[in-house]
Amino acid sequence: MTDHEHDGHQHDHDHAHPHGGVRGLLYDLVVPHTHDSADSIDDAMEASSAGVRALKISLFVLLGTTVLQAVLVAFTGSIALLADTTHNFADALTAVPLWVAFVLGRRVATRRLTYGYGRAEDLAGMFIVFVVALSAVVAGWQAIDRFVHPRPVEAPWLLVAAGLIGFAGNEVVAMYRIRVGQRIGSAALVADGVHARLDGFTSLSVVLGAVGVMVGFPLADPVIGLLISISILVLLWGTVKSIGARLMDAVDPALVERAEHALEHTDGVHGVHDLRLRWIGHRLTGSATVEVSTTDLQDATHVADQAAEHVRQAIGNLDAVTVTPTHSAVRS
Repeated sequence: MTDHEHDGHQHDHDHAHPHGGVRGLLYDLVVPHTHDSADSIDDAMEASSAGVRALKISLFVLLGTTVLQAVLVAFTGSIALLADTTHNFADALTAVPLWVAFVLGRRVATRRLTYGYGRAEDLAGMFIVFVVALSAVVAGWQAIDRFVHPRPVEAPWLLVAAGLIGFAGNEVVAMYRIRVGQRIGSAALVADGVHARLDGFTSLSVVLGAVGVMVGFPLADPVIGLLISISILVLLWGTVKSIGARLMDAVDPALVERAEHALEHTDGVHGVHDLRLRWIGHRLTGSATVEVSTTDLQDATHVADQAAEHVRQAIGNLDAVTVTPTHSAVRS
């Protein structure tokens, strides 16, 4: 086996976009495409604190939005606005288990949970998916009931104001959660941000329902309420895949390439094998085997330690990486 030539080594970092067509366009509109933790926070405690802070702020913003909309529901009797308010309240509640998961993630590993409590974050992500789906079903049921038992919508102009309030509150929360979630590598926090963004679009749908009522089409309100429920379930699939991928230990190939590049460009390393990365909550852990030419155990260990340090520098939220040296002549 020949030595690895550093100067001639190249990596192709171009990645085909996984989403195409109209569905891909809609998905990109809701979930901005990014590599995992491209600008990650290095310190685990700082990352956890950033996540908790994002949840606290967004929780109070969404509760305030929900209260304002609930008052307007009482005045208008709009089923579309009721559906939107239900989504906003559900979104606010999903912050609670995720908050608990971030706090649990700070606990040290035990002899029973040797990897610690980071996976509680993924469980919270599953709960978020369940709550979003449940709220969509409830809103759809209410819309169908309004078709069977029609009820006039009062003061539709208030719906316009309520819809704009809901959109503004949700979009602010969505941008904040998604940005922080991407920075700290939390798929659950990004999913929670996507939930808020979906609710923001449903709020704009309430505005459309109000316009329909004002132009003499009263069924526009339950129609919009039903469309809201269907659209939530359709777009929720992208979040389900994201959480499912995390539970299956999937990582962005760009992270693997970055780790591989750092290992291969360490002096004394002539090859990389069995490179593995996995998420534990919003932090990474990994392992790899590197080929070294030296037969001296101390020198080989030094090369492996240097390689591990290079990987930690390349990937900020990598908490632990085990690099095992092996003599290249043995593998050739």
